[in-house]
Amino acid sequence: MVKYSVDSFSINDINKGKVILVDKPLNWTSFDVVKYIRKSLELKFKIKKIRVGHAGTLDPLASGLLIICIGKQTKNISEYQDLPKTYTGKFKLGESTLSYDAETGVNEEFEYKHITIDDLKKLANEFIGVNMQKPPIFSAIKRDGIRLYAYARENRKIEIDEREIHIYNFEILDFIPPFIKFKIKCSKGTYIRSIANDFGKRLNSGSYLYELKRTKIGEFSVLNAIDIK
Repeated sequence: MVKYSVDSFSINDINKGKVILVDKPLNWTSFDVVKYIRKSLELKFKIKKIRVGHAGTLDPLASGLLIICIGKQTKNISEYQDLPKTYTGKFKLGESTLSYDAETGVNEEFEYKHITIDDLKKLANEFIGVNMQKPPIFSAIKRDGIRLYAYARENRKIEIDEREIHIYNFEILDFIPPFIKFKIKCSKGTYIRSIANDFGKRLNSGSYLYELKRTKIGEFSVLNAIDIK
């Protein structure tokens, strides 16, 4: 993977606009990546307020593909956001968390020895298609102007509206208990954390998102992304 460098940019890239693919590191927010690239370009070209944006948020605990739009290409962000996304990762069976991932500690434990890989593959097929999904309370979605995670951190209960999503493909790649390795292709707005939580419930157990990497956005691949670490 190529290391990110401002040497590959010209002033024409800033004036005309440019799209770059970035492999977001773990524990970086998507906006951290935007700030890092904007600052490096402003320092090189001695220009203030260069427009930089990303086309689809990744949680800090997820890694993988971000499409970064620079200059006039920021006008096209919505086009990239609407493309289907492909993810690989792991669910951890037998436990649940309030955030549906490892951001918060385990709040419940469950039995999972009754579950087989055939059970997992059968259930994964049932998720394929158009579904209604409830986003996690620990998310950046706004309700009455306030991020849902702000309500969660204050232990305030709030109704979360379901939203329509489309899961195009859901494969179980491996099962080494308690870890389920998966690959999912889904529509914009899908929370893989919510799939993890729902998956555990439907197995009469618990499950949370243990590991996640976005590998594709449409036909754009993380294999062609640059590394900013």
